[in-house]
Amino acid sequence: MRNSNPNPMPSVRFPRWIIWLVLGVIGLVFVFAVLSSFWYFEVINNDEVGVKIRSGQIVGIAQPGIVYDFGLFVQLVKIKTSSVAITVDDAELITSDKQRIGLQVTADVFRPTTADIVTSNYARYKTIYIDDASLQNRMQAFTLQAMKVCVGDKKFDDAIIGTGRDVLRACIDDELSKLAEPIGLEVRNVAVPQVTISPEVQAALDAIVQSRLATEKAKQDAEKAKQESTASQAVEEGRIRVEQSKLQEEARQQVTLQQLQQQKLEAQLKVIEQQTVNAKAQLELTKAQQQIADEQAKVDLAREIALAKLYAENPAYVSLLIAQANASAIKASDKFIFVPAGTFPNLIFGNGLLPTVSLPQ
Repeated sequence: MRNSNPNPMPSVRFPRWIIWLVLGVIGLVFVFAVLSSFWYFEVINNDEVGVKIRSGQIVGIAQPGIVYDFGLFVQLVKIKTSSVAITVDDAELITSDKQRIGLQVTADVFRPTTADIVTSNYARYKTIYIDDASLQNRMQAFTLQAMKVCVGDKKFDDAIIGTGRDVLRACIDDELSKLAEPIGLEVRNVAVPQVTISPEVQAALDAIVQSRLATEKAKQDAEKAKQESTASQAVEEGRIRVEQSKLQEEARQQVTLQQLQQQKLEAQLKVIEQQTVNAKAQLELTKAQQQIADEQAKVDLAREIALAKLYAENPAYVSLLIAQANASAIKASDKFIFVPAGTFPNLIFGNGLLPTVSLPQ
């Protein structure tokens, strides 16, 4: 019997080792999937905590670091502890005086890190703890509830004007914390960045503001006129006071100048008196010094005076002293020529020399 298929498909044969390799990989994957229920070895980051579960029961809360365990049906569930930002808008909020406003509220939500809180709430709020979308949905509902409560308790002006917004923000923060605390969540950084109002309310507010501005302007104009009058009067009074002060200061300066001049004259008089005293003292000192000098001169000349008197009374003694002086002046080598008075001696020297010394006539 002939084959009716004109183009039979060729059969593909794989090497046996490839088949065994594929089967081995499949087997390893299966074994790993089965064994993963009996052990784990993981790293918990700084923004996480780990819930350690064994046989369906929570056995502990692991802090950041390396965590491992072996046992029957063990599991580690990581919970993010970093902030989850929420932004909630509500354009239809009614105040206690029946006004409509819109709010936008932002906040940061943190999951629990304390072991007791995580252990007690994990079974009931597991989805909120591990899924950001579930957490945001729950917190959006809480925020809407808090916004309605806080806005509904306040009048329009108290909710959006001045410090009323800070009070409103604090109210929403408190209400959110009350709602989030039972499930172990912490709310921080609550803010009310946007407040919206309807066009009708905006127009009414603008009219009120304009009226207030006109009233304030009128008050300010009246106050300005009053202040200008007061200022003008104050300027004139100040000018008069300045003139009076100037005259008083000039008089005071004149008195002070006279006092200074008097003090100067008194000081000069004291200087003159002191100079007179010093001159008198100097004169007395000079007289005393002159007397001392005179007495000292008398002492110094007493011997000469006594000798002069002795010489005057004893001329023979004077002649003796002159002879002794002359005798003491003559040396052994001296030569003397004695001639009669009024004569000139003739001196004869060898080699044609002539006398060269003139004698008195």
